[in-house]
Amino acid sequence: MPFKFKRLEIPEVILIEPVVFEDERGFFMETYKYSEFSKFGIKEIFVQDNHSKSKKGVLRGLHYQKNPNAQGKLVRCIRGEIFDVAVDIRKGSPTYGKWVGVILSEENRRMLYIPKGFAHGFCVLSDEAEVVYKCTAEYSPEDDRGIIWNDKDIGIDWPIKNPILSEKDKRHPPLREADNNFVYEPNNE
Repeated sequence: MPFKFKRLEIPEVILIEPVVFEDERGFFMETYKYSEFSKFGIKEIFVQDNHSKSKKGVLRGLHYQKNPNAQGKLVRCIRGEIFDVAVDIRKGSPTYGKWVGVILSEENRRMLYIPKGFAHGFCVLSDEAEVVYKCTAEYSPEDDRGIIWNDKDIGIDWPIKNPILSEKDKRHPPLREADNNFVYEPNNE
């Protein structure tokens, strides 16, 4: 199997480690394979790929899209290092308002799967970082929403203190005021 899957403290969020084949020429790894992902329960079809570059101290997030255009994401850091975060925003969920965070880097080559119903954000720990991620829905400006990065009720332990934020990210509301139409539906599989 070319991947190792690990459910995190919020079990719907999954850390994925690819098997890497290295030799004197460099390395090879698969970054996505539907048959392997679907065996582990990740059955969504990805329809859009994104690529961002950010400098040290940049924090992007916490972002999500409302239904019907909610996005699941498969996130990788291909250059540098980031602290990547997912926040459960599904009303009625036993982990509502909880977060998980992991280091993704070009060295560890890990990926994070974040399903629909979660807000996503990351901060850059290296001098620069490039992040690529697959999405299960195309970008929809009318459904684009966010939560303030330092919401005290969520309490994310970011590894940076004074992040560089976009003007949009500075204006996001806290979770309790967010325009959010996600409802927890227990998985009956």
